[in-house]
Amino acid sequence: MALIALAADKGSPGVTTAAVALAAVWPRRVLLAETDPAGGDLVYRSAAAHGGPLNPNTGMLSIAATARRGLVPDQLWDHVQPLSGGLEVLVGLGIAEQAAGLAGLWPTLGHAFASLADSPHAAADVIADCGRISGDTPALDLFPHASLVLLLSRTEPESLARVRDRAAALAGKLHGGPRGAASLANPVIGVVLIADTGTAGKLASQVNDMLVHAQTGARVLGTIADDPAGAEQLAGRRRGRLDKSLLIRSARKVAADIHQQYGAAWAASAQANQAQQAPNQAHHAQQAPSQAQQAQQAPSQAHHAQQGPNVPHQQTPHVPHQQAGHTQGHAGAGT
Repeated sequence: MALIALAADKGSPGVTTAAVALAAVWPRRVLLAETDPAGGDLVYRSAAAHGGPLNPNTGMLSIAATARRGLVPDQLWDHVQPLSGGLEVLVGLGIAEQAAGLAGLWPTLGHAFASLADSPHAAADVIADCGRISGDTPALDLFPHASLVLLLSRTEPESLARVRDRAAALAGKLHGGPRGAASLANPVIGVVLIADTGTAGKLASQVNDMLVHAQTGARVLGTIADDPAGAEQLAGRRRGRLDKSLLIRSARKVAADIHQQYGAAWAASAQANQAQQAPNQAHHAQQAPSQAQQAQQAPSQAHHAQQGPNVPHQQTPHVPHQQAGHTQGHAGAGT
């Protein structure tokens, strides 16, 4: 249905933690992509499904060579690794210097991420952890392809002022100028606050009023609990019922609210894209081989059918109900 890009303006509000938490409870199949040009965190903090470490060379680093020859959305799965618990991830760069290998490829990646939702073979939404952004961050080239850009912010006054100014700057870059709340453009720019659960509701309303008054074109789409214990559980560094943590419960509400508000529009857009592709598919169908040629190809096709498609199966539930003391985290907390 969509590419959802998560980012922050400055500091460490918890973009990686929020991205992993949202991916863990996302109601559709989802691919979590670490697209922070400064480097990812998961390879250092998370275990692979086989129990060993993640391969740092399989992910954004390995996809660079593929993308230079053109990138079909389903090819993304060739670079994905499953975490312990089943969450499928595209591991980020190891260090910022490796970002040079992706120079000029960010729009190609953005298009592939956005188009993965329309794949007839292995459709999935993509949640992209873009880390901290500024005016010259190459990951900004992903944003025009996104359906939703979520800016993460804590609730200190300076953090709120920065997210307001960043939202306004993004509106100018992506929408051509400031907009009121009644004229939201694509991609939608939303703000998610990392807040104490006791004050989250009141703060969300106040910050939303501030964003509307400043004509940023953004609005608050929810709050995720400031829950250090839950973040430790998500990282696999602390035992407990992860599904009962404030972090996961609040992330589940944000994910549900986003789908309730935008899911139908994203689905309609996907159907429109598929309808536009239908003439091309019909054209290729007319050029299909004759029955005699198909008969000659049958043995080879049967051989490939036995091998199966080169994409992973549907992942297991992201946040399983586990007994206390035996929770396995999906990924690490981070920026």
